[in-house]
Amino acid sequence: MSVNDLSTVNAVLNALSFVLLLIGYHHIRHGRQAKHKKWMVGALISSMFFLISYLIYHYHVGSIPYPHYDWTRPLYFILLVPHIILAAAMTPFIFYMVYRALQGRFELHKRVARVVFPAWVFVSISGVLIYVMLYLR
Repeated sequence: MSVNDLSTVNAVLNALSFVLLLIGYHHIRHGRQAKHKKWMVGALISSMFFLISYLIYHYHVGSIPYPHYDWTRPLYFILLVPHIILAAAMTPFIFYMVYRALQGRFELHKRVARVVFPAWVFVSISGVLIYVMLYLR
């Protein structure tokens, strides 16, 4: 595996995070806190592996410009800009949210999760879509 393969690894890790987040959400909505915790820890771990892989990839490869000059170009940037902003903004809040849950401060955890969870889901799935548009189209 080369450094260039990490873009695919990143997309897979984003897709995995997306699925784990949805499963974890399903469990908490049905009152299964122990299962929720396991799936959400999985989402956190896959997201952490994504971040490590992403940083390694971009350290070696740099930024990849969008190669298409057609109707998809504005769509790509409409997706990319909030993806980048939310990814950067939500990271410290994810750790805060996890910290509160580990402390047993579930009301604070829940309050933060109502904002952070949708952002995390969006960033995970939009990362996959960005990969498809950038590398597979």
